Amino acid sequence: MTVSMYRLSVPVFIRGLNMLSTLLEKAEAHAAENGIEPGIMLNSRLAPDMLSLCGQVQRASDTSKNALGRLTPKPAPSLPDTEATFAELGARIEKTVAYLETISERDLQGSETRAVNLAVGSLDVTFTGIDYLLEFAVPNFFFHVTTAYDILRHDGVAIGKRDYLGPFS
Repeated sequence: MTVSMYRLSVPVFIRGLNMLSTLLEKAEAHAAENGIEPGIMLNSRLAPDMLSLCGQVQRASDTSKNALGRLTPKPAPSLPDTEATFAELGARIEKTVAYLETISERDLQGSETRAVNLAVGSLDVTFTGIDYLLEFAVPNFFFHVTTAYDILRHDGVAIGKRDYLGPFS
């Protein structure tokens, strides 16, 4: 049995984004129940040189949508990083998932051998599609999702591993 580029990407990213959305809902409820100004949580970070919770959610969104934009003929939507509320972050996730849901198995056919050049900052590397997906896009996506989870845990939100893993089908 072969595993397709579609199966390795679209459902994985959608599941992770849906789980992240649920975590944000729990964080918003935690803030309300404990009289915490939401902006404090949204701007919280694990270390001074790391992105805030908002930044982590934005990068998880960017990583997933841009990965599929690079691997398919369907360009990723541009989403400015202007979110400043839980509702706005939730809307960003919804827009990202809606884009991912437009990607079909057919759109990804042959993408495993497509050349993907990634030039960001001092990084300038060309991957094959499969290497880009498995060595950069998926790990980068989960770095930001995990860091968002860690920020929320650090800020006292009652979430655990089952929340991170999400429901199973």
